[in-house]
Amino acid sequence: MFPGLTTRVSEEFVALTTSIKPSSDLVHVTNTTSTTVLVTIVPPYAGFSGILFLVNRSGANMTTTTAGNIAVARTIPVNMPISFTFSKLTGIWYPGAIS
Repeated sequence: MFPGLTTRVSEEFVALTTSIKPSSDLVHVTNTTSTTVLVTIVPPYAGFSGILFLVNRSGANMTTTTAGNIAVARTIPVNMPISFTFSKLTGIWYPGAIS
C-alpha cells in the first residue's frame, strides 16, 4: 500500500493455529476451533518489512503471546481489527493498540 495513492487491499480467510503465514494485507480469522492463541506470524517472504491487519471474526476472543515473534500479548475481541507492524531488523511483529 502506498500513502496518497489508491490501492487495493488483498484479503484472505484463515483458521487460527498457533502459527499463521499470511499472504495478504488483511487476514480474517474465521475459525478458532483448534486454538484461540496466536504465537507466531511467519513473514510472507525473506526481507519482508510491513503491515498486516488482522480481524477476529471467529466468534470467540483470541489472544497473542510473546512466546513466538509477537512483541506484546493482546486479547483480540470478536470483530475487532488490529494492526501488526513487522520489523525486519528485530524479526518481531508489533501489535497496534486496541481501543
